[in-house]
Amino acid sequence: MLSNTCKYAIRSVIFLSINNSENKKIGIKEISKELNIPSPFLGKILQILAKHKLLNSTKGPNGGFSLAKPANEISLLNIIEIIDGLDLFTNCIIGLRTCKQTGNIDLHCPIHSRYKPIGIQLYELFNSESIENLKNEILDSNGKIGL
Repeated sequence: MLSNTCKYAIRSVIFLSINNSENKKIGIKEISKELNIPSPFLGKILQILAKHKLLNSTKGPNGGFSLAKPANEISLLNIIEIIDGLDLFTNCIIGLRTCKQTGNIDLHCPIHSRYKPIGIQLYELFNSESIENLKNEILDSNGKIGL
């Protein structure tokens, strides 16, 4: 459902949240190594998140990335919207051109009526799940983000 790019973005933001301390920037090489994501690909992802003001980016020898706002103010949906967009929740999963969010049931694809409630639940889950909450659950379970 989510692209690998989006999954990497989510993992990276959680990693930055877990390793967040005041005025600390984490370099791309460290994030890449810990999360097992190729540096050039990760750099593009993090720059997109920085462009959308989710992350701070500082260049130079002491540069790196950090969260641009508190982790409790960043939802999974914020990241999904930036990386993958919201088409997952609105577009036909089969790809029928006639399947639209209309009142005419004849225009819907065969799976529309079964998928729509799931799409709504996913949207609500991703919108209500904060990075702070995920970070705390990972730390409470002694989990480790990365491979």
